Amino acid sequence: MGRVDSGVIRVEVTYALLGEQTLVSLEMPAGTTVGEALAASRLAQRFPSIDPARCKIGIFGKVTSLGTVLQEGDRVEVYRPLIAEPKEARRRRAG
Repeated sequence: MGRVDSGVIRVEVTYALLGEQTLVSLEMPAGTTVGEALAASRLAQRFPSIDPARCKIGIFGKVTSLGTVLQEGDRVEVYRPLIAEPKEARRRRAG
């Protein structure tokens, strides 16, 4: 993703469900935050289960906050809530 001009950055916002991944490419003003990009992606309207106040959100696999300022080429990832805590799920399977 090359730079469009000095005042605009290109970023992606992605959300994955079992069997379906949605990726939205955006051109946003420099200084845009994770929360602003998420709102611009309109993923929360398409997937009502996305609650920006409660979902974990990251950039390239690292959890971050809605106020984080994005850089050119960043990929914002909206993580699904865990259905079961991983250690508990392993314990039940082994049980």
